[in-house]
This record gives sequence, structure tokens and C-alpha cells, in this order.
Amino acid sequence: MVGIFLPKQRVLDFPITALRFEDQIQTILRWAIARESKTVCVANVHMLMEAHWNPEFATVLKDADIITPDGMPLVWMMRLLGARYQDRVAGMDVLLALCKLAQTQNVSVFFAGSQLDILSLMQKRLEQEFPKLKIAGMEPLPFRPMTETEDKALIKMINNSGAGLVFVSLGCPKQENWIAQHKDKIQSVMIGLGGVFPVYAGIHKRAPRMIRDLGFEWLYRWLQEPRRLWNRYTQTIPAFILLALKQLLMSSSFSTPFRIRERYLGWRD
Repeated sequence: MVGIFLPKQRVLDFPITALRFEDQIQTILRWAIARESKTVCVANVHMLMEAHWNPEFATVLKDADIITPDGMPLVWMMRLLGARYQDRVAGMDVLLALCKLAQTQNVSVFFAGSQLDILSLMQKRLEQEFPKLKIAGMEPLPFRPMTETEDKALIKMINNSGAGLVFVSLGCPKQENWIAQHKDKIQSVMIGLGGVFPVYAGIHKRAPRMIRDLGFEWLYRWLQEPRRLWNRYTQTIPAFILLALKQLLMSSSFSTPFRIRERYLGWRD
């Protein structure tokens, strides 16, 4: 199929897909119906900073077919830089929207990664919320690197399952690297969803809508997993703020306080 140009907005030099939520979902669904091998990265501040500090991972991110703006800081940056009507394209919302549409379009889904108990809880909820959804398979992946034999067996399993969508949960940047390594090997749209699996399984709670819209979901998650997330947030958030301010100050499309209001809110006086 001939490639379709998707508009981008660069944030810290990374090409975030500048499409509204529904447009990104419909694009992914079209690829899934055609069983095209595509890669989707669901990006937040942590992912961009990992790519900023790691040139190899930066290449992985830049080569993705879609990079969605998961975190609100990315959405705000995109609006300020010119994508005035950009909305958030978060991992959980992507999962729910695609599962809802997949069951009406005869697209089956495959879940790779995480743990058996989490996958089991997810399957029960999926069967309740999306009774017509075809689950092609659920396969936990080892924390260690897979052997060549194991990897070939997994590729064959996914391709033979007929899945159009493969949701991957290995954590950032491991899942994005895994997805990039399987481009053109797995004939499905591969989407890295990281922490979405345990949230959907009910092990962790998602922040209320108001907290998400205000951009404080990171704080809500931090309170749930303070030890695991302390180092990540203290390293990535201040660095992102400094780099974002630098980009805004150097951007020709970001010039006056009046432009700030116009680009962020998406309206004029």
C-alpha cells in the first residue's frame, strides 16, 4: 500500500504525529485491516528524554510510523508550536478505542509481554467490555533477551494468528526497541503500551479525568509507585522543562504572550 503522509510537529526534535485522536485511531485501524507491518510509539516526557539521551533509541523513535502525544506536556508543546487543535492520544484511550472498533471490523488483537496473571485479568475484562472482540493470543515475554529460536517461534505465532493489532508491554524503551526490531517481520500494527496493561487489569488505578487534563497524571502515578518512579521523574521532568523552554524561545512560531494564548487555547479575540 502506498504510504500516506502524516503531519508531524517536532518536540525536542522528535516528530510527534500531529493528528487528532480519532484521526490517529482511524489511521492505525486502516493499517490493521490491511495487516501492514507498522510501528506506533505512545510518547510521554520519559520516552522523549530517553531518546534525547540515547542516540540509538532516538533513531528508533524517529523511525516510528506514528508517535502519539500521550503526556499533556507534549500536547501543550505541540499547541504552542503550531498544532493548535492537538488533543491527547493516550495509551489507555488508544487500547479502548481500537478494541471497540476492532470487534466491528473483524480485526483480531494479540497481547505480547507483561505477566500471565495480568494478561488473565485483562482477558476477563476484555470479554466483558468487548464481547465480540477476537483475541488472537496473549503471550508473556521473558525479562531476559529471547533466543533466536524463541523469537522466530513468537513471530510465527503472531503472524499465524491473523492479528492485525499487537499490543506490546515491556516498558520503555525495551518495548519500542522490540517493536522496531520486528518491523517487516510481524505483519501487524505493533503498539507499545507499557503501563497500560496493569492499569486495565485493575492492579493500578488510572488518574481521574480532571487530573489527567491538568497534566498531573504523573503525580498520581508517582503516589502509587513512589520507589519505582522517583528517579525517573526527578531526572526527566526538570530536564524536559529546560529543553522545552529552550525550544519555545528559539521557535519562530512562538513569539509573544498573545501567541501563547492563541496557540494553547486554539482561539483568537
